Amino acid sequence: MAEVHTIAVIGAGIMGRGIAQVAAMGGYRTILEDLVPAALRKAEGEIRTNLDKAVELKKVLSADADAALSRLEYAGSVDEAARQADLVIEAVPEELESKIEIFTLLDKICRPGTILATNTSSLSITEIANVTFRAKKCVGMHFFNPVHKMKLIEVVRASETDDETIAAAQEVGRRMHKEVVVIKESPGFVTSRINAMIGNEAFYMLQEGIASAADIDKALKLGLNHPMGPFELVDLVGLDTRLHILEYLHSTLGEKYRPAPLLAQYVKEGRLGRKTGRGVYDYSG
Repeated sequence: MAEVHTIAVIGAGIMGRGIAQVAAMGGYRTILEDLVPAALRKAEGEIRTNLDKAVELKKVLSADADAALSRLEYAGSVDEAARQADLVIEAVPEELESKIEIFTLLDKICRPGTILATNTSSLSITEIANVTFRAKKCVGMHFFNPVHKMKLIEVVRASETDDETIAAAQEVGRRMHKEVVVIKESPGFVTSRINAMIGNEAFYMLQEGIASAADIDKALKLGLNHPMGPFELVDLVGLDTRLHILEYLHSTLGEKYRPAPLLAQYVKEGRLGRKTGRGVYDYSG
């Protein structure tokens, strides 16, 4: 099995900084990259806040939090972050062109044995891996938001991913204190495919006036024992992210995944969820 000592995370957004936090807590030297200095500063502040809160709640020992912070480094370029890494986890927005561009660059920068992982929640890892000369070393590692709280990682095997790469990704997941499931590549994998259907149906119901957003959320939480309602969840994940996933599933799997017009309308209006202060619900207050 490939030895992983240093992990680079490309993109310091919500997912990237969460992945960097759990990687550092898992004992890995972790390099978090973003081209925007303000994004790195924000990521560093949020990671410190999360760990301070965990210490306060006695979920993490103060010494362990300090050790994790000492393992975290920050880089302003992909080259600086990835050159020394044994595993690179790409966490840029859910757009195929962006991910292909990053993987093309990583393939040139990284050592031949470096594993390249994408945090995509629905896109084809095979298509992304095909732009590299190391398709056997490319894998999907789908984390969930918020990364430091959610227990699951979907490890996704592309058409050429070898067993050694899968085993290394599983071991990294375990050291991050996650549960790991291994999935053969298919559009939307397991969770995104099912969740997209639930969330999209909720938007159709809202659009048709069957119930209010709050009552649909309450019904799924209390009637189906979901920890969050579909609208609470989409506001956390981002309506634009959900729309991208549904558009991809619609193009690959067919008509039943056509995005609800109300979802597309909200995205067009800039109602993207918590990150913009308004999604299905209003967070401006």
